[in-house]
Amino acid sequence: MQWAQLFSRKRDGVIQPEQHEVGRSHFQKDIDRIIFSSAFRRLNHKTQVHPLPENDNIHTRLSHSLEVSSVGRSLGTKVGQRLAPELRSIGIEPSDVGDIVQAACLAHDIGNPPFGHSGEEAIRNWFRANTQREILQDLTAAELHEFQYFEGNAQGLRVITKLEYYLFEGGMRLTYATLGTFLKYPWTSDFIDKSGKKKYGCNLTERESLTEIASELGLIQRSTTAWCRHPLAYLMEAADDICYALIDLEDGIEMGYITYDEAIDILEIIFDFKTIPPLHASCTGTELLRRTIAIARGKAMNILIEGVVDTFMQQQDNLLTGNFEYDDLIGACGGRIKECIYTAKNMAKSQIFDRPRKLEIEVGSHATIDILLDAFITATYDLYSTQDGDMVSKKSRQILNLMGSHQPKQEWSLHHAYMHAIDFISGMTDNYAVSITKQLAAMNGAER
Repeated sequence: MQWAQLFSRKRDGVIQPEQHEVGRSHFQKDIDRIIFSSAFRRLNHKTQVHPLPENDNIHTRLSHSLEVSSVGRSLGTKVGQRLAPELRSIGIEPSDVGDIVQAACLAHDIGNPPFGHSGEEAIRNWFRANTQREILQDLTAAELHEFQYFEGNAQGLRVITKLEYYLFEGGMRLTYATLGTFLKYPWTSDFIDKSGKKKYGCNLTERESLTEIASELGLIQRSTTAWCRHPLAYLMEAADDICYALIDLEDGIEMGYITYDEAIDILEIIFDFKTIPPLHASCTGTELLRRTIAIARGKAMNILIEGVVDTFMQQQDNLLTGNFEYDDLIGACGGRIKECIYTAKNMAKSQIFDRPRKLEIEVGSHATIDILLDAFITATYDLYSTQDGDMVSKKSRQILNLMGSHQPKQEWSLHHAYMHAIDFISGMTDNYAVSITKQLAAMNGAER
């Protein structure tokens, strides 16, 4: 892979080259298009870790994405500064690298369904539990497999390349550089069985888009449906890892799941709290601890960022040739950086993710997703299997009408139609999913 090709300014779905705009780069436009999209806006009411929190200080997908983008911008800009002589020879400034990584970070969770990872798992489980039902029999094995391993990452690629703005004509029409950086898993679902990977980043419906992105950027091909990552995708992933680990600590404190002392023990792996100057005398007790943790978290982030940048530069040749031996840059960093992030993640798993209240709400979220899929997949199948559209049942027609622009057409293949149902459900906010479920319950009650 060559940097000149990896920084392609060409846009997906645009034939004519875009004119340069003074004071606003192509990559800054990518940032703007993502931020102003409805899909990004809806992240404000989607779960990050804690579904439907009562505490307003807890992160949502939107606040998490904004924080990841901030760290990503720093990582990209610092890498750009280290590569400045080489990149300026191809017309790329350090700030361009920061903008590309920031844009990818802003979009990295844009395809996640309501209720976060619990929502993803609920969709997978529904398709696994209903394998023998008639409504799934006309799907090919590959199509069913994809639904059974539903991925918010792959749905995200669909959102930005097809669903937002220019519907099925390039979507957001982002630059190929940003699209490549966004692709954390540049392969389709069939590759996870062949390679042992757990996740994928492209649905069958976007396979052509993935091929075009990889071709334009010169990504190294691993199989007919898989490529090596864009090197900057590792920076996006590192930004997410840094924020995820440290944010979970703060959210855990807010929720009462971990203590200040436990958080301090983790941050002290890489940061000396003694270097924090005394705070204002009015800060005492819990308020003093909260502010101290926030300051330490910021200092720790800066140390982590510098470590990741150093490691990226050390591994640059391996990243460009597809010979990177580690799962991610955090693992490649090793030492205190790896210890800090991994310890924070392990604490979140053991002391936050399995809390009774969180699990109770997640059980409810699974039930909500089950009701939504039962309704919308069944109604879609009713349309698909009825020769005359006028013969679709009244209930199915009412349900399909709720889908608005996502409503499938009778002549579509079943997979294509179901993808539209998934588009509608995965695009819901937590609150809207609950609201629609109540409407469906009322509809069923009226029918009885």
